[in-house]
Amino acid sequence: MHHYDGSRRTSGAGPRVHCVEVATCAHAIHIRDSKVTAGPQPAIAPGAWAAFLGGVTEA
Repeated sequence: MHHYDGSRRTSGAGPRVHCVEVATCAHAIHIRDSKVTAGPQPAIAPGAWAAFLGGVTEA
């Protein structure tokens, strides 16, 4: 069982908006599409997630 430190969801309006849920635990960042909860749910290493966010915020 995973213990999640917290979770975040993107916000949007309307049926065509894509939302992503992100939950953190000690060893991984878990990601899923909020509209396709049975779909893939990758787990990303915290360092890789931090690098991704750094690239996004600089763009």
